[in-house]
Amino acid sequence: MLAKALSHPARIAIVRMLERRQTCVGCDIVEEIGLAQSTTSEHLRILKAAGIITGEIERPRVCYSLNPAALQPLRRFLDTIRLSAPPASRPVSGRSPEAMASSANGTKDN
Repeated sequence: MLAKALSHPARIAIVRMLERRQTCVGCDIVEEIGLAQSTTSEHLRILKAAGIITGEIERPRVCYSLNPAALQPLRRFLDTIRLSAPPASRPVSGRSPEAMASSANGTKDN
């Protein structure tokens, strides 16, 4: 659910905005994101349903903030990927860039 909630550029922009500001009123988000209020509200609803953000009602507005605990699994996953990535000089195939280039050119490497 976390990946799906973060699969839209507008939702990523909202998360980045909330990370910078710590808390934000809904109308400020609408203004900065530049989408219609109803569209922004739908993105906020999806992020809230995934537990990524919280919305505190402070009449007549709603103040949104990140739920850092919800993002921890994503951070751990990204750290795992980063730590288990092959060296930059070796692609996932295990072949060196030179071997791949010679195959592409029709020559064999020894």
